[in-house]
Amino acid sequence: MLTRLQVDGFKNLLGLDVHFGPYTCIAGPNAVGKSNVFDAIEFLSLLADHTFLEATRRLRLRGGQVVDPRSLFWNNAESSDPVISFGVEMIVPPEVTDDFGREVSATTTFLRYDLKLRYLPPDPGSPQIGRIQLEHESLTHINLGDAPKHLPWTRGKKQFRDAVVRGRRAGVAYISTTRGEDGEAVVNVHQDGGSRGKPRPSAAARAPRTIVSTTTAADDQTILSARREMQQWRLLALEPSAMRAPDSTLVDPHPTTSGAHLAATLYRMAREQGDDVYAEVASEAAMLTDIRGITVDYDERRDTLTLMASMGTGPWLPARSLSDGTLRFLTLCIMRVDDSFGGLLCMEEPENGIHPARIEAMVDLVRSLAVDPQDPPGPGNPMRQVMVNTHSPHFVRYHDDNLLAAMPTRVRRDGRIATTVQLRPLPETWQAAQGARTVLKTSLSDYLTEPEMRCCRSRPSCDRPERFLRIPVRRPIRHGTHRTPGNPAGAFRRPGSHRHAGHPEGHDSRPTTAAAHGGNRSGDQHGVHPPGLRRS
Repeated sequence: MLTRLQVDGFKNLLGLDVHFGPYTCIAGPNAVGKSNVFDAIEFLSLLADHTFLEATRRLRLRGGQVVDPRSLFWNNAESSDPVISFGVEMIVPPEVTDDFGREVSATTTFLRYDLKLRYLPPDPGSPQIGRIQLEHESLTHINLGDAPKHLPWTRGKKQFRDAVVRGRRAGVAYISTTRGEDGEAVVNVHQDGGSRGKPRPSAAARAPRTIVSTTTAADDQTILSARREMQQWRLLALEPSAMRAPDSTLVDPHPTTSGAHLAATLYRMAREQGDDVYAEVASEAAMLTDIRGITVDYDERRDTLTLMASMGTGPWLPARSLSDGTLRFLTLCIMRVDDSFGGLLCMEEPENGIHPARIEAMVDLVRSLAVDPQDPPGPGNPMRQVMVNTHSPHFVRYHDDNLLAAMPTRVRRDGRIATTVQLRPLPETWQAAQGARTVLKTSLSDYLTEPEMRCCRSRPSCDRPERFLRIPVRRPIRHGTHRTPGNPAGAFRRPGSHRHAGHPEGHDSRPTTAAAHGGNRSGDQHGVHPPGLRRS
């Protein structure tokens, strides 16, 4: 579980510091930087498995492309100090399996991981695109006695906190970084048992990947637990073709972030828990769709597993005949019922394609995916964390706690004003108790809601129905504020739907051509066209 994230210098994230609980909703308009928060989490997860260059290439499913590492750095690495700094606090699984199949136990389960990466430009005249250099890497422990101040959302949930925060360690970290005589960074791996024996040093200057990503064996069990935790930080990107595809009994019977292997997952769950699991998944899905039943058809001759669903009073249909929305709901319901599905799940705009009347049910489903901190994790309450982002005021209205507003903020960096994003909680929430700036929920709703459209002419004689203003209702509207050559700073905004105050029947304010109103194609007698209006 990722409990705290600090980022500086990654894309437009400057000085970001945010605490997370089991469930978090990040709300804000498009292009403000919400997705960059998820990108930072995904990049850290990729670094637990891949080299710096490969993690950069795989970020946001851009595999196969040559990606310039500078794209990850603030201002495209054109700053005086092109460095990305990450700081995370996380609860790691107490027992994991190493790459050789051996079961190991972490010495402590509450850890802090710090990572600093620097961009190095290529040599003059070189065709290379530059590279990323490891500047600092450390992994330290947080003991149980210090856990309450690091986990404010567990206040009053001592039973849960004591169940997930285990072990103690004194003194030395698991990974530390020092400077050699030549000033170069040296990353040291210390013994897991707490002994002050000689550490294993590694030069960081030419390291192609992090130390955490190279830990594969049981000798460094706590570092391995940290790696396994970071490997489970995933961005849900469901693909209709993956969700519809049948499975073989030879595939890994667990759902992926693309939605693949749904049939194999359900088949495995039915063999482990009995056929009642089909009814449980169908019951979950019935809150959002008209599904009445679900099963898996096994073709022994072809060794094929096919997901089947009964819709309403209709016949049984294979997954390839189900709609994209129905498959999305089924995927989430299967993940909800599958106790083996754990880790951190990031979801972007889960409200897409959902009727407003069912958004509340969707919110309930997404929130139910996360672990319930009222009880210790275990069967029926897997250690699972969920983060979503949204720009829908309908989705936001069902959140009071665990809601963060993505607000654009200007800061000074390298002698210039830069725009970054801050995640601000609501007042009187556990996030606000950490001293963060807050935002009112009503202000956030206004921030997300499109301003009301008003026609720029209030007279019944208005002959230009395509001329209107995007002005909040609280702002006074003046007659005749058209953009003209003499008024280049006019008040035109993008077109949208409105009703003219002077037209009893109302009229459509969608973009119309100048010819439709007697004007010419290059302009008209009233002045130039407002931005966003097409000319045919």
